[in-house]
Amino acid sequence: MWARSSKWNSNMKSQTKQLSIAYEYIEEDLSNKSPLLLQCNPVHKKIPVLIHSGKPICESSVILEYIEEIWPQNSLLPCDPYERAIARFWIKFADDKGPIVWKICGTRGEERQKVIEESLEMLKTIEEHGLGDKKFFGGDKISMVDIAFGGLAYWPGVIEKVLGRNLLEAHKFPRLHAWTKNFKEVPEIKENLLDFGRLLKRET
Repeated sequence: MWARSSKWNSNMKSQTKQLSIAYEYIEEDLSNKSPLLLQCNPVHKKIPVLIHSGKPICESSVILEYIEEIWPQNSLLPCDPYERAIARFWIKFADDKGPIVWKICGTRGEERQKVIEESLEMLKTIEEHGLGDKKFFGGDKISMVDIAFGGLAYWPGVIEKVLGRNLLEAHKFPRLHAWTKNFKEVPEIKENLLDFGRLLKRET
């Protein structure tokens, strides 16, 4: 279960498409959480939740890895143990650091400026150490790391509308800027692009 305007919604749907997995999509209204959501995730009471064989799995990175282990036929992680460990490092980085960007819309004044600076530092780290000269984080093909960072392909546009400035400037972050374009052109991603209007309405 996911919310329509959630980046986790898009991430999970993109991975299931990549692995050719059939699924049932249940939309969740976060302003009026359903008994099913509260039953499946009683600890955090939030999305996303994957229900497989009647058992709920919560938290985005946990779900991504669970899908990878249950349906390994089209793996989105490298075969090499070292490369797989590096991929998991960046997936955790996306989980730990990624949410800072989304805080921009909910802050003001000095607090907002601090969040902007932290966000720019995070983007710089990804630009210099995460992507390198690769088309995608995993090379020429999309990987689980790309899916974990999927929100970065959508939210800069929303934040630009809110702030009146673009944080992900092409001359400052040429690799990330190119990656967002490449990422959104992947057919499975393109089919599940988030509704920009809904995102903007939610954050303004």
